[in-house]
Amino acid sequence: MDNGKSFKKLPVGIENFEDIRTHGFYYVDKTALIRDLLHSWGEVNLFARPRRFGKSLNMSMLKSFFEIGCDKSLFDGLEIAKETALCDAYMGKFPVISISLKSVNGQNFRSACEILRYVIGNEAMRFQFLLQDEKLTEPEKKQYEQLICVDTSGGESFLMADVLAEKYGSGKWQ
Repeated sequence: MDNGKSFKKLPVGIENFEDIRTHGFYYVDKTALIRDLLHSWGEVNLFARPRRFGKSLNMSMLKSFFEIGCDKSLFDGLEIAKETALCDAYMGKFPVISISLKSVNGQNFRSACEILRYVIGNEAMRFQFLLQDEKLTEPEKKQYEQLICVDTSGGESFLMADVLAEKYGSGKWQ
């Protein structure tokens, strides 16, 4: 039955906030989560939800909000846009490291570590501009360079040492 109304599409299997907002999918506005996180800030925030409950989409939304150079129009008409002072203070102001461990699996420990290095290394490559930033100390820049060092002699894999991947993955990065 066509009553002249067009319906949005359902975002089945889509976890990318930007894709949902720019391609005309239905979106249940959860941007108040940004405000809540900023007002009740914790050193660590745990998002424990069942499978298929929007955790990845929420992480993508947070990245889209905080990431330097973000498309602020993605948030037009959403709850968080009403918080103008908060948006002015935080939207698009930070380099955001976003790592999903969904793809980190392997036939054995070594192959899983290699995939983890790949995930960390590829995400770290997005931030090479930080090497020019005066806020980072030389030791911090050297540590960052270890994350993005690639073995070009063969498999083009990241060379970061296990201890560095372990330190980065545990949240003990200094």
